[in-house]
Amino acid sequence: MIQVKEILELDSMDTMQVNWEALDALVIDFAKSERLIADSSPSSSSSSYRWRRLICQIRHSVESGDIDSAIDLLRLHTPVVLDDRRLLFCLQKQKFIELLRKGTDEDRDSAIRCARTSLAVCALDAYPEAYEEFKHVLLALIYDKDEEKSPVANEWCAKRRYEIAGLLSSVLRSHLHAYDPIFSMTLRYLISIDKGFCLRQGASSPISDLTERLLLEERDPPPALQESLFEAPPFDEVDIQALAHAIELTRQGAVDSLRFAKGDIYKAFQNELCRITLDVSFLHELVQEYCIFRGILDTLHPQEVDQLNQGCNSTCTFESELSVNGAQGNSDLISDQQVEMEVWYPCDAPALSENCSTSRTYQSADSQLVQRYRVRGKRKRWRGRDGDLEASLGVVAGTSADESSANASCRNMLQNFNKSPLIYNQSQKLDKLEIVLGLNELTRKGMAAEVFEEINTLDPEFFVLNPVLLFQLKQAEFFKHVNAGDQESALKVASSHLGPLAAKDPAFLKPLKETLLVFLRPIEQPISNGLSFDALATSLQVAVSQRLGIEEPHLMKIIRTTLHSHTEWFKLQMCKDQFEGLLWISSLKQPGSPLIGDSASKSTNDTCTQGSSLVTMSSSNTRIAENGKTNETSSVDIGCDENAILKVMEFLALPRADAIHLLGQYNGNPETVIQQLFA
Repeated sequence: MIQVKEILELDSMDTMQVNWEALDALVIDFAKSERLIADSSPSSSSSSYRWRRLICQIRHSVESGDIDSAIDLLRLHTPVVLDDRRLLFCLQKQKFIELLRKGTDEDRDSAIRCARTSLAVCALDAYPEAYEEFKHVLLALIYDKDEEKSPVANEWCAKRRYEIAGLLSSVLRSHLHAYDPIFSMTLRYLISIDKGFCLRQGASSPISDLTERLLLEERDPPPALQESLFEAPPFDEVDIQALAHAIELTRQGAVDSLRFAKGDIYKAFQNELCRITLDVSFLHELVQEYCIFRGILDTLHPQEVDQLNQGCNSTCTFESELSVNGAQGNSDLISDQQVEMEVWYPCDAPALSENCSTSRTYQSADSQLVQRYRVRGKRKRWRGRDGDLEASLGVVAGTSADESSANASCRNMLQNFNKSPLIYNQSQKLDKLEIVLGLNELTRKGMAAEVFEEINTLDPEFFVLNPVLLFQLKQAEFFKHVNAGDQESALKVASSHLGPLAAKDPAFLKPLKETLLVFLRPIEQPISNGLSFDALATSLQVAVSQRLGIEEPHLMKIIRTTLHSHTEWFKLQMCKDQFEGLLWISSLKQPGSPLIGDSASKSTNDTCTQGSSLVTMSSSNTRIAENGKTNETSSVDIGCDENAILKVMEFLALPRADAIHLLGQYNGNPETVIQQLFA
């Protein structure tokens, strides 16, 4: 029974409907916010980026023991943060330890001077226990850092650096509103829910190998409350429990977080999410892999990379091909004047025209497809952040960057391409990817007949193995002819393809009938709202890629699996997720305008704007089942009052699903539940 259950759950994950266009928008916004791609338009989050880089430098200074540099940066950019005497005392105490850690007589004298002029002054009014802590830390003058059983071993421990750095990051992030991009927070949240759901179900997640690398166990410490925030007004228990169980906090931790955010649950939620640590380098790899697969980034063949490296190392003639403008050394982090990066195709370059016809291993009809349907639109160039990290930190501190020329930009870009997960694969695979992207573009343009012919040329067995995709593709072609007023061609498509498919598989009969009903609609009534060439294009892209040996990006697996876990988790909670709109989860679950005949087409979508730099998408919280009814079950449906659920959750510190289960056993009476458990 357990094996059957696991198989059904895996099937459910594989069929999870995802709005990949919404994910594209989130990923592109993330890449722009993190300056990972060359973009012609200034990022709307450039100020947030600058603050995040500042926080990164302050954090690096504290972790390396350079407390003076961290304090100087705080005084220069955010002096109000140092008004918190608790925080300033913490920094001065660590500065005292770091001076002693250096071990020289001069530094020892500096430490004593620091204790006399700065640390003692802060200890007088930081907080009641500060003066006792001040006297305690003075023991470091006589107890060495390597001495066993030292009473100040915790003060000497290097871990204190990271704790203080994390604390500073939490405070600055909230004060400057320098939150991570929405996509980064969404990943943290979804992966956390997936882990919690799998733990509750007693099963392992199919993406655990990825999520364990991506989401780390460490969290930054929560910011310490100032005394003025201790006496905060009471908060709604609904908000306290929602925040506590969303981020895995204790009830008191959720209350403290709400106090620090002055009662704003969404600000508190973002503060807590950003405390969770991600492996940023691995996240960038996942984003780059996804963008290449989706055609957002350009790809290079291995021989093209070698040629570009040679050009960059000699005269850097590649600079003119890419139209790279050199950044100024004294620019603000990275110049907001972005560079328009033209897509460089090897077959368009005269110097490489001979190589285009002879050096490829993937020839004949397939090679012709590469040339015919290679996407000619402008794609983004990946530049990564490794090359500009050190320079950007220096600019924050007021220093000039050492390398800001076009040659450095070219070299950094080539290094990033050399690290790309697709660069060292065979040229044949890259050619296949170009074919898939070309087919994707044709599908988005509504060229269904052309897509059918090209796929048949590539793989005559494809539609035999994927009859659902064939039906949807021909259904789309049918609607296209009807919209154009060509009923004869539409009937020809229906009789030649849709009818035979329905004859082989009765499951197609119902959608076929709904498709033919289009003929009865008024002429002036368009049917374009029933089409979703974007969704169909993605489905075809994934299926064709698998047939051609191109693996699905890891990020797609993560999103599909975690969205499924999110849906199942809130079925157990019997409530809606009040944070899903903020994180675009509702949009990710709503494929845009599905084909007529798809059960999801019965749903109605509300639209909202999620952020100034993102597109407008559906944000409906309702999921539609096969019968057209919502498949969510509320706690009211099983006779549980919301106040009773909250009372059991509060007094027994239980998850919502467990509280509902207990109330169901005792007729919804919270007092009885509590009495029985404490009896």
